[in-house]
This record gives sequence, C-alpha cells and structure tokens, in this order.
Amino acid sequence: MKASLITIGDEILIGQIVDTNSVYMAKALDNIGVEVTEILTVADNSEAIFTALQNQLNKVDLVVMTGGLGPTKDDVTKKVFCDFFSDKLIENEQVLHHVTVLLEAFYNKPISDINKLQAQVPSQAHILFNRVGTASGMLMQRENTIYVSLPGVPFEMKTIFEEELLPLLRKKSNGNYNGHRTIVTYGIGESLLAEHLNEWESNLPKDVHLAYLPGFGKVRLRLSLKGKNKEKIDQTLQNQIDLLPVNARSYIIAEEDIEINEVVAKRLQETEKTISFAESCTGGKLAALFSERPGASAYFKGGVVVYATQAKIDVLKVASQLIEENSVVSEAVAMEMARQARMLFNSDYSIATTGNAGPAKGDSEAEVGTVYIGIATPEKTYAQRFVFPSPRERVVNNAVSKGLELMYKEILKNI
Repeated sequence: MKASLITIGDEILIGQIVDTNSVYMAKALDNIGVEVTEILTVADNSEAIFTALQNQLNKVDLVVMTGGLGPTKDDVTKKVFCDFFSDKLIENEQVLHHVTVLLEAFYNKPISDINKLQAQVPSQAHILFNRVGTASGMLMQRENTIYVSLPGVPFEMKTIFEEELLPLLRKKSNGNYNGHRTIVTYGIGESLLAEHLNEWESNLPKDVHLAYLPGFGKVRLRLSLKGKNKEKIDQTLQNQIDLLPVNARSYIIAEEDIEINEVVAKRLQETEKTISFAESCTGGKLAALFSERPGASAYFKGGVVVYATQAKIDVLKVASQLIEENSVVSEAVAMEMARQARMLFNSDYSIATTGNAGPAKGDSEAEVGTVYIGIATPEKTYAQRFVFPSPRERVVNNAVSKGLELMYKEILKNI
C-alpha cells in the first residue's frame, strides 16, 4: 500500500506549532509495510482541503488527514468530506451518547448545542471511535483510494490510530514488512565515515538500501529492506551490520536508533554510577536531557547553570584569580567547573561547559564558537577545546553532543 498524509491547519503553515502527527503516523504506517509517498499541509479552508483530497484520488491507496474536526465554525473538514463523497451529515446516536457522557462529566453541566454537532458524521462513513475525545474518526472509500479523517489533537489522533485504524490497515497490508536497522556513530563526519565504509557499502545486497543521516556530532546509518518474511529481513540486515569494517566500529555507540544521552544513561544505570553538570554556554540543555527521562534520579544527581562569570565564582566556588589568569572560557576554568560540580553533587562523573556561543564574545576574548568541555571522573579531571561552526544554536547543540561523547568514552573505560 502507498499512502499520503495531509495535515490541516493554518497554525502549522505559519509556524505556530510543529506537525508531530505526521511524524507519528509515518512511523506507524512504515512499521506495517505501508509506504508513505507524500506529506503535505493545507490551510483551514474548504477549497484547499477539497483540492488536496481530489489530487490524491487513485494516486495512492490510502489518505490520512488530521485536523479540522472541532465544533467551531473554522473547522470545516467534515463538511468538505461530505462534499467530496457526495454525502450528508447525520447524527450518530452512539457518538452522541459518548460525547454527552464525556462532556457532562467534565463540565458538570448539560451538553451544549454546539457540542452536539460533534455527533454529526457522514452517513456512509465507517466511524473510528474516539474514546478519549469528542471528534470521531471517519473512513470512506472513493474508487481505489481509502480516505481517513482524524482529529488533530495528538493524543486523540494516536488513540484512534492505534485502537481503530491500525487493525484495519494490517489486514489490507497483506503482511508486508519494511525492515530498518539504524547504527549510531559519534565523533566522525559523514564523508570520512563513507570512506571507511566504501567497500562494505559496495558489497551490500542490491535490495538493501543504505542512508546516511548526519546530525549534531553524529551520523546515523539506516539499513532498509522490504519484503514479507520479517524474520529473514531482520536477519539479513543484522548480517550486514556484523560485516561492518573494524575501522568504523570504534565510532559506533549503538546499534539502534537512540540518542547518546540515552546511551550514557543506560551505561550509568548498568554500572550504578551517577552524573552531574555545570553548564554555562549550554544553558541547562545537558541537565534537561537527563531529567526528562523516567527514573533519572537513580543516576542523575543534579546540575547548575552558571551562565554569568560571577555565578561561577559564587555558586561553584571557582577562584576569581583562576578566571582572571586564564579567561572564563579556558581549559583551566572548564576543569575547575567539572571538579567543583562533582564535589557539590557527590557524583561519580561530571560534565562542564564554558564557551562563546555567539553572536557576541561576552566576558571572554575567545572567538565565537570556542567551547571548552570539562570532564571529571573518579580518576582524573581534564578539559578539551573545540571550535564549533555558527550559528549559536549549532554551537550549543554540538557542545552538548561532544560533552556526552566524551563522557560515554570515559564510562566505557570502567565497564
């Protein structure tokens, strides 16, 4: 099956929100062998929605739309859906009962007339029940294309997608399977990695597709293979991973699509060690990556954001003379920040960052993009200097990635 995804909403087109629905649906469809060939966003008006539906007719097997199913006047998807299928809206008793119970329990008052409109659905539609909200999903077919309309609220969309739509699609996908394996590398650029993998890549089976996916400080390698025999596909992909050359293996941190902070967290848990952070130019991003994970208190002791020079002196007790002699952006200060954070939080490891992310130099004369990353372990404390390319966001993200990469290598030494 081939599919197109359509998100409806002016708020997406003007950049007010990010379209996370398409990301979720694309992954879910890929997992059951449905190939997504197009993702588009259209405005909240009848003409744009109708045109989008018309353009997909017989072009793909499945169209999944999200958004525009609310009870207010700016939500026009149901009306357009009816027009496209030459259908009419009728009140569905089951949906009305559900909406009534849900809203009266929530607001503790009788359901309003405008909310009753949520129970109106196309007369010919197959209803996809929404147990967590008031906007039902709808499925209809015209000629060779199945059209599905889902609410735009992410948790409602996901509930309907998983509980109502996926079981139907699995039956139609005829057991197709899109197999993917992702290798995550750190500390090597895309072009150099490609040189190491040149011979290996040339010997890949012709039906195995390789993609290079570069990011901040990392390159992901994705191997893909399509077919019907899941076990055979997975084994074929694993066989190719096992053949990766030795000169590339030292850069691999995971043989799954996982971020380096998750890898570090797993290693800390496995070794029953803890970590803390002293951040200046990274502004708390390292701490945020760890604190957002469930169960982080087992290995994450805490962090401080000492952005201003005086904060480094007052909070971390970095000697003012050390800063005056070496500059606030220096190897000596980064080392002392890491050492002091490790003592402050009584952690096994600590990462410190100090640098000029730009656009101005701030309290140091170091060039914009210069970052020192300090690492403190039970055995030693050291710092390394890096010069990351602008803009500011890129400098910060690279500093976070590099700090975690250095820490990962230190933890490995004790495993």
